[in-house]
Amino acid sequence: MVRLAIDCMGGDHGPSITLPACQSFLAKHPQAELLLVGLPEALAEAAQWPRCRIVPASEVVAMDDPVEVALRRKKDSSMRVAINQLKSADGGLPQADVCVSAGNTGALMAVSRYLLKTLDGIDRPAIASVMPNQLGGYTTMLDLGANVDCSAEHLLQFALMGSALVTAVDGKPEPRVGLLNIGEEVIKGSETIKRAGELLRASAAAGQLNFYGNVEGNDIFKGTVDLVVCDGFVGNVALKTAEGLATMIITIIREEFGRSWLSKAAAALAMPVLKRFKGRVDHRRFNGAALLGLRGLVFKSHGSADAFAFETALNRAYDAARNRLLDRVHDRIIATLQAAPGPDADVVGSGAGDSGDKAASVAQAA
Repeated sequence: MVRLAIDCMGGDHGPSITLPACQSFLAKHPQAELLLVGLPEALAEAAQWPRCRIVPASEVVAMDDPVEVALRRKKDSSMRVAINQLKSADGGLPQADVCVSAGNTGALMAVSRYLLKTLDGIDRPAIASVMPNQLGGYTTMLDLGANVDCSAEHLLQFALMGSALVTAVDGKPEPRVGLLNIGEEVIKGSETIKRAGELLRASAAAGQLNFYGNVEGNDIFKGTVDLVVCDGFVGNVALKTAEGLATMIITIIREEFGRSWLSKAAAALAMPVLKRFKGRVDHRRFNGAALLGLRGLVFKSHGSADAFAFETALNRAYDAARNRLLDRVHDRIIATLQAAPGPDADVVGSGAGDSGDKAASVAQAA
């Protein structure tokens, strides 16, 4: 059995979306159990569901709450209680294998990092998710917003963690890794990107990664590689740009087909094709981002997700837990640390304690 802890109060819609998604998920996954975390009165309808248990929480982290509020003031929030289910109690096993929340991203990252801590050899957790490509599959990408400024060593860590994610969830033993850059040539890019390329090539030579080389933005959608690595600033811009472009294309097509009776007739004939097209670019099918690098599995859903999208996030979290993603990330990091020679043996964790981001400082203060 795989047990999921669900922050049912998180997101823009709360239980009106999370509960129907959980009910549908349970019907399709007989090997899953759910811990539904939230205000008991809001979750009353799920009290008699099979393979479910309600875990009470008295507070809710709002989507616009500052990180400080989530960490210091709302210590019995549904988000925090759900994440706490991943921690061992009195030396025993954790209550849950993975946590899913649609809540405030900054708060979720900060609370997760404070409660769970990072894996040995990892300086900063990263957010990883998938984007559709023209091959009919998808390309995994990280970081998508957790770390605005990254060193070359951080990008190497992201590559190692992302490779483990693709292997665990997609079953690809040697996923191709690309470093996002402004050109394929090794001489292009910032000094950080050039240094990251050197580290990734060295890791590939040591048999730790299947590094393809530099890739450009269009390669994300070509499916050139299985995993694209970048810093959080670039990754978040790319993600939001892609989502906006997909929405614009669908809107324009709808407008053009509705301009006249003739175009409406053409739309009726083309409807099967249009439905398939919409399905291929529908961002709801790719919902569910992993917070990699923590001592526990945490997945983030879009705050605006509907029931279909939230269920997609549950599916991804379930697959990650079932395929031992946490162990795979840990094993890959340890293997890299052990393989690093002499004075460079700390290259993977060379930035430890130097993240300097707001979430970390607030967590330490709390």
